[in-house]
Amino acid sequence: MYTLIVFLPLLGAILAGFFGRIIGVRTSEIITSGFVLFGALLSWVAFFQIGVGGATLKVEVMSWITSGSLSIDWALRIDTLTAVMLVVVNTISGLVHVYSIGYMHNDPHRQRFFAYLSLFTFAMLMLVTSDNFLQLFFGWEGVGLASYLLIGFWYKKPSANAAAIKAFVVNRVGDFGLALGIFMIFAVFGSLDYDTVFAAAAAKSGETVAFLGFQFDLITTICVLLFFGAMGKSAQFLLHTWLPDAMEGPTPVSALIHAATMVTAGVFLVVRVSPMFELSADARFFVTLIGATTAFFAATVGLVQNDIKRVIAYSTCSQLGYMFVAAGVGAYGAAIFHLFTHAFFKALLFLGSGSVIHACSDEQDMRKMGGLVKYLKYTWVLMLIGTLALTGFPLTAGYFSKDAIIEATFASNSNIGMYAFILTVAAAAMTSFYSWRLMFMTFHGKTRASDKVLSHIHESPLVMLAPLGVLALGALGAGFLFSGYFIGGGSEHFWAEAIRLAKENTILEDIHHVPYWVKASPFVMMVGGFALAWLFYLAKPDLPVKLAVSMPGLYQFLLNKWYFDELYDAIFVKPAFRIGRFLWKTGDGKLIDGYGPDGIAARVIAITGRAVKMQSGLLYHYAFAMLIGVAFLITFFLFNGI
Repeated sequence: MYTLIVFLPLLGAILAGFFGRIIGVRTSEIITSGFVLFGALLSWVAFFQIGVGGATLKVEVMSWITSGSLSIDWALRIDTLTAVMLVVVNTISGLVHVYSIGYMHNDPHRQRFFAYLSLFTFAMLMLVTSDNFLQLFFGWEGVGLASYLLIGFWYKKPSANAAAIKAFVVNRVGDFGLALGIFMIFAVFGSLDYDTVFAAAAAKSGETVAFLGFQFDLITTICVLLFFGAMGKSAQFLLHTWLPDAMEGPTPVSALIHAATMVTAGVFLVVRVSPMFELSADARFFVTLIGATTAFFAATVGLVQNDIKRVIAYSTCSQLGYMFVAAGVGAYGAAIFHLFTHAFFKALLFLGSGSVIHACSDEQDMRKMGGLVKYLKYTWVLMLIGTLALTGFPLTAGYFSKDAIIEATFASNSNIGMYAFILTVAAAAMTSFYSWRLMFMTFHGKTRASDKVLSHIHESPLVMLAPLGVLALGALGAGFLFSGYFIGGGSEHFWAEAIRLAKENTILEDIHHVPYWVKASPFVMMVGGFALAWLFYLAKPDLPVKLAVSMPGLYQFLLNKWYFDELYDAIFVKPAFRIGRFLWKTGDGKLIDGYGPDGIAARVIAITGRAVKMQSGLLYHYAFAMLIGVAFLITFFLFNGI
């Protein structure tokens, strides 16, 4: 069963990618979608067998690498953490596949698109079922490759190509840290197998490693290097710049990347390596710091974005910060719980925005929408459900998971925990504001859509709306149905050996004993954000413009995303181009080619050009040359005594 779950998407990708022209578009769509949906069904079976049932197993696929002391088997590690990720990846991917049948209906390259989607799914499944760090790295890089192909799917658009390259390059920065961490693990432990490394980690606690004359804690160094990889994949602060530009890909790609696959890989990695993070308070401090900063930063930028997909993209970035905060304070179950619930409502919001874009003739600017509720009633209801879940409305999925994270930060009883508490509560208010801003600007108020858009506006077909309905059920019910398993009294049995906590880690119990005002703070922020959005965009819609005019510096600062793109362009991109141009023009052109192949060839040509001029065809010229030659020979023999 588990082999089918993992390899069916790969088979679908091969059939659609290499034989798509033979089997046809419709068959490619059915095969790829059917394989992933069947894998999703099996994943739910695995979830109840492994998580609820408490079973754990390992499926050997083959012997993979044997080189000296390095021996790697390709095996599928099936525990509760894996089972949860299988459900998330396959369920969301299956619904995205079905949705794409309608959304990509007019695209001439659908076979290639569905092949890429299935390849993306397979790479993520390889990542979450890995039993060792090298297998994880294989899936990690496969996800990066697939994201590059999907973001740049419309390769005739320069902006799509630039976004794909940007995502690939920024992720390489983080992946370099991950690779260094894996190298260091093998150098220290002599193995890349999870169980072997985790069992030996405690014995290495307190040891140091020398680098450039400084001593660094061994476990902390490994954890921080691994987290650098997580920062890249999960678009955390400083390595976040690729995520909004990834919106250049088709909307189903955005939903898959932001809800179920690529960006969740970093959270999965930190939780998978929790036995090592539990040994390093400094590493957890760093994770919490980056996560809280990301949650706040991304929320501030989301306040002023006008592209409907970019608002949701920055929401994803912010929510990923929440997940890392939970992992940083030791509430790993809460981190995965939010990953689980977030997948449903974020995929719902992305696919819902795709329905709006599809209805509005590919328009994405919310300033050119408004009043669409009377045309898109079903889409409005579904996006309303997603918005309620994202903002943490009571009894929705986000209410259970996000509130648990905020409570965990306070319960951690530390300075970094209080820092995270303040920033995540502030981010909750901003999340509510920009989420309702999106709803009000898109569906309510006076319409700002052009007559051309209004003349063609229509509700999406059933093949697009049906997946939204399924996701809406998850956004409503995933919280109260599964909170007891993930973070409740039964969480210890549920997670079993998948998450190994230190004995002193009682954070999931402590969150139930925080003061009432802490529990109430997310709800107060949610209501405040809603009220402010209602005032700005329904009651007095002229207020946002007046506010932006009165504070142009702050508005431009947020609109330009804290100027990180410009900063990186000045620090990294332009100097890299200058160095490359210098090496090309001066190093390669003038030095290597100038004095090498081109220079030698030029000298030969010059000499032969002069020699050719001596062949005049006049007899007395040749006789004179012969006379000079004879005189030279006689002189040579006389002076050498021959």
